[in-house]
Amino acid sequence: MFNYSFRWNQAFQSLPDMLQGALVTLEVAVFSMILGILFAILLTAFRLSGNRVLRGITTTWVEVARNTPALFQIYMAFFGLAGLGIAITGWTQPQLGFAVDLRLSPYIALLAGITFNNAGYLHENFRGALKAIPDTQTRSARSLGMSAPQAFGYVVMPQMLRISFLPMTNQFVWAILMTSLGAVISMNSDLFGVTDNLVKINFRTFEMFAIAAVIFYVMTKIVTLSARLIAARLFRY
Repeated sequence: MFNYSFRWNQAFQSLPDMLQGALVTLEVAVFSMILGILFAILLTAFRLSGNRVLRGITTTWVEVARNTPALFQIYMAFFGLAGLGIAITGWTQPQLGFAVDLRLSPYIALLAGITFNNAGYLHENFRGALKAIPDTQTRSARSLGMSAPQAFGYVVMPQMLRISFLPMTNQFVWAILMTSLGAVISMNSDLFGVTDNLVKINFRTFEMFAIAAVIFYVMTKIVTLSARLIAARLFRY
């Protein structure tokens, strides 16, 4: 027999706290996108270089980012260094003579995990965009006296970012949703973490997570619609 009694008023009283958590969620997503784009550009430059080591770094990064769960990547950022004996929290290192604490905070670990994932996927988007740019443009830039980095930075990269604009938007939406994985590493200041903590206090599980889902939905729809408007104005020709 279904006898659950909805108490929406009690749940809506927590809305200010949840909106504050939503700001943290957006903060993590924005920073992870900025860093992800920078790392993806770097990986793309590595792949275009003739250096086997740099190309190997790019291949390894992309293969791990695209073929392992995002949860695993966040776990590795939070627990990985400690598991390798590099990071110690609350322990002493007798051979070093002092205690060290290098374990990442939940916020930084979540940011690092999502950034790693973003960079891998964005690099693949950039690689696809590069195929749409004729090689003649690079050769023309070089014939005008530009070095290879200048030709990439001034001629190729702007077009690559323009072509990848909408795929980057999709990745941004994915980054917003991935922040919910922070709950597994005790991240409690973002939207999902705040909601989870509030549920433990008021036991309004359905109402609280329903409101959180609506906030997530609104955030992602705003991002999607904004991107379409920007693309329509900037890339109309």
